[in-house]
Amino acid sequence: MKAIHNLLDKVRPNFEKGGRFEKLYRTFEAFETFLFVAGNVTNRGSHIRDAMDMKRTMFHVVIAMTPVLLFGMWNVGFQHYKAIGMEVDLLDQFLFGLIKVLPIIVVSYASGLAVEFIFATIRNHEVNEGFLVSGLLIPLIIPVTTPLWMIALATVFAVIIGKEVFGGTGMNILNPALLARAFLFFAYPAYLVGDDVWIYTNLQEGQQLIDGFSGATPLAYLAIGEIEKLPSVLEMFLGTIPGSIGETSTLAVLLGALVLIATGVGSLRIMLSVVAGGLFTGLLFNIFAVNPYMEIPAYYHLIMGGFAFGTVYMATDPVSASQTGTGKYIYGFLIGVITLLIRVVNPAYPEGMMLAILFMNVFAPLIDHYVVQANIKKRLKRMQTAEVKTT
Repeated sequence: MKAIHNLLDKVRPNFEKGGRFEKLYRTFEAFETFLFVAGNVTNRGSHIRDAMDMKRTMFHVVIAMTPVLLFGMWNVGFQHYKAIGMEVDLLDQFLFGLIKVLPIIVVSYASGLAVEFIFATIRNHEVNEGFLVSGLLIPLIIPVTTPLWMIALATVFAVIIGKEVFGGTGMNILNPALLARAFLFFAYPAYLVGDDVWIYTNLQEGQQLIDGFSGATPLAYLAIGEIEKLPSVLEMFLGTIPGSIGETSTLAVLLGALVLIATGVGSLRIMLSVVAGGLFTGLLFNIFAVNPYMEIPAYYHLIMGGFAFGTVYMATDPVSASQTGTGKYIYGFLIGVITLLIRVVNPAYPEGMMLAILFMNVFAPLIDHYVVQANIKKRLKRMQTAEVKTT
């Protein structure tokens, strides 16, 4: 590492003011600070000293996503070989998924970081580390069959419209990764809806799909009322079912949740309140059931679709979520409620989690505003009561 550090010191003058590449200084700085801790120190005023800076926070989130990423790669291969009726070992299944998923990750990072670098150069500000997480989230919430050019287009849209127009990382009101998926869903619905998009089934010579093959997800079966075709609870919990790359395994998501909670990066209040909102609405549907979709046990919703993934990795986004303690409970509970309302009441859109989180992203500042105002009124009332008692 010392040799790399010396090389950076040697070429730095070319990127500083007056150098041949001074306009690319922010790009150089981004690579340098990614490899080494920044040498900047404060020299006046009082400051809070904390080892958890933006880079470490994002790094913890990436670590928390590792279980769902690795399982998603394996499941891509598992579903493929299951569809064609071939029996191969776990390593072959994982390698197949790795080959299909890795290009999606590369395209996501390349297109998103390119936009980040361009805006950093134009505005002459530091390249933020926020896209380290968004660049990995986007591949995890889309089907493995999504064309690479669509992924690049959606990522560019999400970075520009979701982040840069609001001022960059920390200023966005919408979750960029979910915005990318929403863009794909509404612009190219044929590539994100249906039974054929969730499993990579491009067949080689001599291969064919097994008889009775279906790539339908559990939510797709529920949307058409075929409850009897639902996978078992264990299959849905483990994630050995069709779906987006990283959203199928509730078990892997729970492992990631433990990392986020242990490091203090993810909000336990939001996670618990989303689950509470989902269970509450599911139980209400059970009580007033008028169709088979409303009759399924409420906890089924927690292990189907992107509910668990959205609860842990999306709803807890520290920028677009509510910031106040009470607001987090309200924000999360309403996400759970709205998700099930969209799933059950609107048969044209069986998922619901994405739209629920984006909808509540918009209302998060309003929730915080009223929570703060309520606290102010409570303290004023308490102060007035104390003044009356003293007089």
